[in-house]
Amino acid sequence: MNCVSAVLAAATLALASTAYAAPVRYEVEPTHTFVYFEVTHFNTSTVRARFDSTEGFVELDREAKSGTAEMTIDMASIDSGVPAFDKHLKSPDFFNVDKWPEAKFVAQKFNFDGDALKSIEGELTLLGETKPVTLEGKRFNCYDQPVLKAPVCGGDFETVIKRSQWGMNWGIEMGIPDDVRLLIQIEAIRK
Repeated sequence: MNCVSAVLAAATLALASTAYAAPVRYEVEPTHTFVYFEVTHFNTSTVRARFDSTEGFVELDREAKSGTAEMTIDMASIDSGVPAFDKHLKSPDFFNVDKWPEAKFVAQKFNFDGDALKSIEGELTLLGETKPVTLEGKRFNCYDQPVLKAPVCGGDFETVIKRSQWGMNWGIEMGIPDDVRLLIQIEAIRK
């Protein structure tokens, strides 16, 4: 290898190593991460609830504009503010928590527009069924968290799903909508 070839090869390797940093792992911060859902109630008010217990991680390469994520939701942690309604939501009519205690979202693709994370494509496993879901990014930011004294990334993400795709059909014939709006508030700490 002549001198010019060696210099070009070294420069190419140096550029390649700086252009794509390794993904950074962030662990879900449970006091700032919740999954909410909304359903209209007979076209009048909106029924809302959230899951209080989630865990998971995000691997993010901001330079390469790529990432993956995994979030596990404890279905028994559902909280609508009405204990009797929570009991019904946990029953086989809806989330069937005894049989399916967890739901999982696994993201394989992060879509950026410049530095802004616009959407995340992945699969949602609920009631034993796995279906593709795309979450639209409403807000995304990374910052140095002053209380935790650690780098944090997070945002708000949402989508609308048809619950019947996962076999959750109770009440549709009575007029309870099939469409469910999912909202995910997430913050994750760099590890």
